[in-house]
Amino acid sequence: CLENSDPRTRGRGIQLLSQVLLQCYSLLQEKEVLHLVVFYENRLQDHHLVIPSVLQGLRALSMCEVLSPGLAVSVLKAIFQEVHVQSLLQLDRHTVYSIITNFMGTREEELKGLGADFTFGFIQVMDGEKDPRNLLVAFQIVHDLVTKNYALGPFVEELFEVTSCYFPIDFTPPPNDPHGIQREDLILSLRAVLTSTPQFAEFLLPLLIEKMDSDLQSAKLDSLQTLTACCAVYGQKEMQEFLPSLWSSLRREVFQTASEKVEAECLATLHALSACLSHSVLSSDTEDLLDSLLSSILQDCRHHLCEPDMKLVWPSAKLLQAAAGASLRAYHRVTRSVLPLLLEQYTKHPQSSQRRTILEMLLGFLELQQKWGHVEEDESSLLLLRAPVCSVVFSALTDASVQLQLVGIRALTVLGSLQGFLSPSDLELAVDHLIRLALCEEDSQSSEAAMEAAGALAPIYPKVFSGRMVPRLEEELQSEREEESSHDHHSLRQRCLQALAAVSIHTSIVRETVPVLLQYLRKVQKGSEAGNAQDVISVCQSLHRVALQCQQDTEGCWYYHQTVVPCLLATAVQAAMHESTHPLLGKVLLEEEVLAAMVPVISAATTHLSPELAAQSVSRVVPLFLDGEVSFLPQNSFPCSFKPFEDGECLEAQRRLVVLLMAFICSLPRSVAIPQQERLLRELLALSCSCNCPFTATTAAKCFAGLVNKHPAGQQLDEILQLAVNRMEPGLAEGPCRMQALTLLLWVTKALVLRYHPLSSHLTDKLLGLLGDMELGPATADGFSLLMAESPDVLHKGCHADVRIMFRQRFFTDNVPKLVQGFHRAGPDVKANYLKGLSHVLNHLPKPVLVTELPALLSLLLEALSCSDCVVQLSTLSCLQPLLLEAPQIMSLHVDTLVTKFLSLTSSPTMAVRIAALRCAHALTSLPTTVLLPYKARVIRALAKPLDDKKRLVRKEAVAARGEW
Repeated sequence: CLENSDPRTRGRGIQLLSQVLLQCYSLLQEKEVLHLVVFYENRLQDHHLVIPSVLQGLRALSMCEVLSPGLAVSVLKAIFQEVHVQSLLQLDRHTVYSIITNFMGTREEELKGLGADFTFGFIQVMDGEKDPRNLLVAFQIVHDLVTKNYALGPFVEELFEVTSCYFPIDFTPPPNDPHGIQREDLILSLRAVLTSTPQFAEFLLPLLIEKMDSDLQSAKLDSLQTLTACCAVYGQKEMQEFLPSLWSSLRREVFQTASEKVEAECLATLHALSACLSHSVLSSDTEDLLDSLLSSILQDCRHHLCEPDMKLVWPSAKLLQAAAGASLRAYHRVTRSVLPLLLEQYTKHPQSSQRRTILEMLLGFLELQQKWGHVEEDESSLLLLRAPVCSVVFSALTDASVQLQLVGIRALTVLGSLQGFLSPSDLELAVDHLIRLALCEEDSQSSEAAMEAAGALAPIYPKVFSGRMVPRLEEELQSEREEESSHDHHSLRQRCLQALAAVSIHTSIVRETVPVLLQYLRKVQKGSEAGNAQDVISVCQSLHRVALQCQQDTEGCWYYHQTVVPCLLATAVQAAMHESTHPLLGKVLLEEEVLAAMVPVISAATTHLSPELAAQSVSRVVPLFLDGEVSFLPQNSFPCSFKPFEDGECLEAQRRLVVLLMAFICSLPRSVAIPQQERLLRELLALSCSCNCPFTATTAAKCFAGLVNKHPAGQQLDEILQLAVNRMEPGLAEGPCRMQALTLLLWVTKALVLRYHPLSSHLTDKLLGLLGDMELGPATADGFSLLMAESPDVLHKGCHADVRIMFRQRFFTDNVPKLVQGFHRAGPDVKANYLKGLSHVLNHLPKPVLVTELPALLSLLLEALSCSDCVVQLSTLSCLQPLLLEAPQIMSLHVDTLVTKFLSLTSSPTMAVRIAALRCAHALTSLPTTVLLPYKARVIRALAKPLDDKKRLVRKEAVAARGEW
């Protein structure tokens, strides 16, 4: 074939040889490679039909490691001389780029020996390239040419022209493009080339200035981003000639643009430009271009700052801040001129709205100073202006305008974070202002912002806050004000409690605030007012916040734990003992919502303890509940003994405190051994099955489940679980404690499901059987939500529970087929229970899993919408809504049923169902338009009715859904 006179036949022969070489090039010897290279170079002069196969062969040879010196140069010269690359097909052009890339990777020094001829040859190869796949490779070659110091010779401008002609990139990938090349890939690849060398500056900068004037936003953005990238590479010399034009273009864009994106990019570019000039090394005879640029910016922007109502005030401030933020030198140069002006303008303009604008601009400059931290004595214009700056900020804090106060609070926070800026007297005044705003300001926004600011500054100045703020808050809490209404006093107390929690960031402050909070708790406990429950809950919320803030600090965490937990236990035990003797005293502490508020406090105080300290604590708390060992509690002279696990009506109050044991013991790290664990489990089991109080029975069940979940596997665990099953089964069958037995079954099942215990499937089957029970069926169905949902107080990862990944998927796989089967077999009276259980399981399943299982379950979900139980309806609707967005193809098949069901539920008597149905009707619009069009008129007509619904939230959803249709 190779000697045949027909070019097609010769081409086939060379094609075969090239394909063989591509398979075995690594096995060739040096002489063979030389022989083949000479042959292929000659073939480059052959008929054009042969050339593609010749190039494939040369590509194979370019990958040979035994290529003799000089052959790479010889091959490239032959290609540059004999092949008109741009007349070839895309694939063949790509082959040429691959040969060049291969040689640049392995024969760099040889190619550099060609000098500028190599650069010129490549320019000819690339000139006119249009295919994005080839351009990505070509851009990479140019980038390597520049960054690896190949000789560009007199061809710098030609190389720039051959690449810059593609700027800005205008490419939209075709739909279903198999190559996956995105516009962004080409933009970044070209940008890397254009910004790779200062040698391109004289050609690139005029091009970018021209393209910034483009009407196309994409061209503007690309030019600005490229200019920003240039600033990292160029120096004073490259920028000098173009600075006036660059500043002029940037200023015009920021002053005139309506696009936030363009404005943001302009500011980023100005920042980069200022940084570039800041970092350039100056010689004695060169002009300081940074100073020139900043002078131009100040000249064009400064006067606009005097017009706080005009539209150019903010663009000017942003430009000044962008330039000033680039370096400390730029910052000093700008603020020397701008800060005195802003302070003067604040005094000149009496209106709150104008003052707010001026203070926000001032705040922007103050925030820039934070970048450099400490305020330097000799350099800073800020230190010279300390008095007027503080005066302006303090005046804003006392202004009647809430919006101005909020900016003042932010400014005060920034000033406080500047080390060494606030004098001791200013700091005390600042704390006084924060106390006043936190406690006395009518607007809750200012109060919350002041507390947040106090929280930010307290760790920086712990002595000032613990010495000045905490005593003031304590005084307010203890004071009894006759002249104030009880509502005002209650509101003030609430704020005091919140403020105490907000500043408890530093351990030294925590040591001051925690005793104040606990003292107030004891004071409230002794009172007998109706509002006291809410007061106790507020104290607990503050204590919980402090606990969360202490968790990462070992010393603070242990101090908090050993101070707060014994105190809460002692206070509650005292209240429980007084319950029988003095019914009014301490009764508030035994209310369910108050005990529930104590749970997160004890839990948060325990979860982050080290195992050693936790062991120390558990050795006291467990004997307290099992043996009444009260010696470690503060104020431990109690009127009678503490026996929460004993029988007797008079001990009902004591039994309620098992909730505090649960909070403590279920939050311990798994490695901590619990003393008398078997006895404790038996006591909890007995209490959960026999107690008449639902609150206590549920708490005991949760505590039992929390311990079982963490219990090491083995015979002891099996025995205790068998004991639990033996207690539950008769309890579930009949008698007065069926509900307690069900609660215990649900919590134990959850504990075992989370850790993949083998007994969990047996217990789940028992629950599935109870769905058919007329009395317990509805509660069991609701229990499936408990099994799948995250529990807030026990059995979650935060309290070290044994939670295996994907337990929900496993539960779904094991039990949903049984639920479906049970539904089909069930009588009409209990079918709803199965639907409710199913919808709870589906609701908590990760959506990707649900989408894959959807086809099999959809008919059942649609049936659930016809169920009369509003909980089933609501659960099913919340399950279907995301599926409409994530699985439109499957849902489209049932669009007729979906439209009918959703529209009928928009007139449900339950508000939550109406809202959920309207959201689903809204989500239907994500299905393909062709599917929806037949229903459009009917839906719009039907959705007119809920527009007049008596509930505002329903009307809001109706407007959104109807508008979308």
